[in-house]
Formats: sequence, C-alpha cells, structure tokens
Amino acid sequence: MTSYKSIFVLTFLFLIFSCGNDDDTVDMTDDTMPPVLSAEIEVYEANLLHGGLVLGIENGQSTAYLLNKEGQKLFTWTFTDRLGNDLELLNDGRVIGAFKVDNPPFTFGGGAGAAKIVNPDGSIDWEYILADNNFIIHHDVEMLPNGNILMLVWERIDVTTAQQAGINTTIDIFPEKLIEVNPTNDQIVWQWRAWDHLVQDTDSNLPNFGVISDMPQRIDPNYNVAEDVIGDIMHANGIDHDAVKDVIYISINFYSEVWVVDHSTTTQEAVTNTGGNYNKGGDLLYRFGNPSAYQNMSGERIFYNNHFPNLLEDGEPGSGNMLVYANNTDNMPQSTVFELAMPQTFTLTPNINNEPAVIWSFTDPDLYHSRVSGAVRLSNGNTLICEGDYGYWEITPAKEIAWKYNGMTNFWRGYGYDLDFTGLSNLGLTF
Repeated sequence: MTSYKSIFVLTFLFLIFSCGNDDDTVDMTDDTMPPVLSAEIEVYEANLLHGGLVLGIENGQSTAYLLNKEGQKLFTWTFTDRLGNDLELLNDGRVIGAFKVDNPPFTFGGGAGAAKIVNPDGSIDWEYILADNNFIIHHDVEMLPNGNILMLVWERIDVTTAQQAGINTTIDIFPEKLIEVNPTNDQIVWQWRAWDHLVQDTDSNLPNFGVISDMPQRIDPNYNVAEDVIGDIMHANGIDHDAVKDVIYISINFYSEVWVVDHSTTTQEAVTNTGGNYNKGGDLLYRFGNPSAYQNMSGERIFYNNHFPNLLEDGEPGSGNMLVYANNTDNMPQSTVFELAMPQTFTLTPNINNEPAVIWSFTDPDLYHSRVSGAVRLSNGNTLICEGDYGYWEITPAKEIAWKYNGMTNFWRGYGYDLDFTGLSNLGLTF
C-alpha cells in the first residue's frame, strides 16, 4: 500500500538523481511522474483506483465539492442554506438536494424542510418547502425519470390517534411518508403512508389487530416505540427508485431494514392492499435486513442500523444488486458494506427466510460510523464508501484498498462520476 508520504519521498529521490546528470532535464508533463497529492490522501494506489471524481457532501453543512483522486477540489458549491442531507449532480450540471429551513416547527436528525434544484451559478432553479407543524421533508430526495421529485416526509400522528390504533406511546409519533411532487406546478401527484399499512398485536378491539409474524407485508408500529423518547419511531434515511420495476426502496434505520413499496399504484390504491403492478396496493412488497422486525424466526439478521439503499442500475457492475451501508456489524462498532442480490420476483412469505443472498461485502477494523454513510459502485467495478466521520474509501472487487481520503469533517454520502459525465462539462470541467 502506497502512502502519500512515500510518494513524496520517491519524487524527491527522482529529482536528485535527475539533477546529477547535466544532460538530462525533468519533464513535468511526463505521465510517469508521481502525482502531487493533498495532505488528505492517505492511500493512493494508481493502478487500482477509478480515475473519476467524487462529490463530497459535508453533512448538514452549506458546502459540497467535486474531488479528484489527488485530493484537489475542482468545483465547489457554497449554498445559502445548510444541507439536510442529500445532494446529487444531474446530467445538466444542476444539483438537487434537501436543505434545512430556518426554525422548523419540529425536526429530528436529518431534518430538512425544503427540496431545491440549484443551477451551476448557484441560483435557485426550483424550491419546494414543506415544514409545518405536521409535516417536514427529511434526509433524501430523488428526481424520477418523469422529472417529478420524490421526497421523504415525517408525518405527525397525535398521541390520542396513535393510542387508538394500538400503539404503545405517550407522545405524538412521526411515521414515514413518501410524496412525489410535480415541479412544474408543485402539486403532490402521488403519496404513500406507512400509517396506512400497520399491524398491531396489543389490543384485539383496536384497528389493524393481527398476528405480526403472519403479516410480513404490514408494519409493526410498536417494534421500536418502547425505546423511542422523541416520536421518530422509524427514521427512514434513504430512498432509491427502481425504474425497471417501478418500486421504491426505503432504508428504515430504527428497524434495521429496507422496505420495498409499489410506486405504480395510484394514491388511492397506495392506501389499500390491492392495485398497482403487483396488486398489493401500498403494502410492503418485500423487506429485508432484520427478520425480527416482523417477528420472523427464520432468516439471519444482516443489519444493525443501515443507510442508503443503492440499487445498481443497468450498465453498472453488479446491475440488479443493491449496496447498503450497515452501520454496525452483529451489533458491534464496526461497519460493513453489503452487496445483496435483489429478487427478480418480490415475495414475502410468513415464517420462512426472506433475506437476500450476500454477493459481496467489505469491512475493516477502521471502518466505522454509527450514523449517515453509504456506498456506490464505480464504473471500473470498485466501490466508493463514505464513512461519515472520516471521508472516503475506494475498494476493489478483491477488497484491496485503492484510495482513502480523510476529509477531517463529517460527510453525508459521496457519489462517483466518470470524467465524461455530461454534468461535469456543464460545470465547465473538461478533461
């Protein structure tokens, strides 16, 4: 493994040797010269790493930037508002992200309140604010193929209503909601609510009573409620849309699961358990990571808290699989990135092993953050990992460490881009 210090030493020795011969000159444009690395680069294996750029997203801050593998910031965004949390570069050079509003009526970790599309010059192309006493945008936003914007929302359910639904709480709760907004008119054109798909086994006289293990397509609202003191009982932190299957993957941190819901439903069908391409309405089509969340005694638990359900799309190495950052491994302070095989057909059967197969994984004693973080697949097959309180790792399929960047701050995620990605040229970056 080559450190930046050893590269500097080799460069120095090379210059001394060259100066010893008056007939030789040093060609500073020679591709064989070792690159000049910033102090943040702790590992740089030129023959292993991906040659593209990384979008570094500082967690909850007002800054993001494009890094090359030498650690140079080639383009920097400075926003008027703090991120809250996600930001992605679009093909046309704009960025879309979640941003924090001032003085929100309520919020938890990852709260935002606004979604924005920002032009390369920093001007606001589009903004949508949802931050009132009952709803707030949080964590993640995504532009869908139809141009609409998908967002995570916390929804307030008052304590009386929650108790009347069989939930063991003494405070208001805030389950998850998805909304799809048309940016041309800011209308909500589709939504899904976790509240519509519950099962409880506390009181047979209250709604949604049933045997939880017999109803894996439903959500047990009491799974985490006994440990919760703020009302954020689920804490979704990431979404990803599968355009081929038209489903949405949701990372549910406090359940240590990923949920799959049908996006092809109408809003009316999403309230029920019928309709849509899968004829399940808004019930869960699939779930994985923690069978105990629905009292399934079969299947091995994979996650102990998790972030970023990143479906590998057509053209990406591992297409059809999913990368997930598991913050803890076997409930120990060590993180693992899993690549999991997603089923071709979604089935969710009571009392059998519904967990996906592990295709690849990576962990290291130095890889750990209990919050945020994520992983993406690069075009050369390497995996770019964001360790939230450290920076970035690039790992080969053979689990070699190709690159490490110690950003000396906190990061939300990171995204990798090839040098020919059109969004880069629209920022004025050419290679």
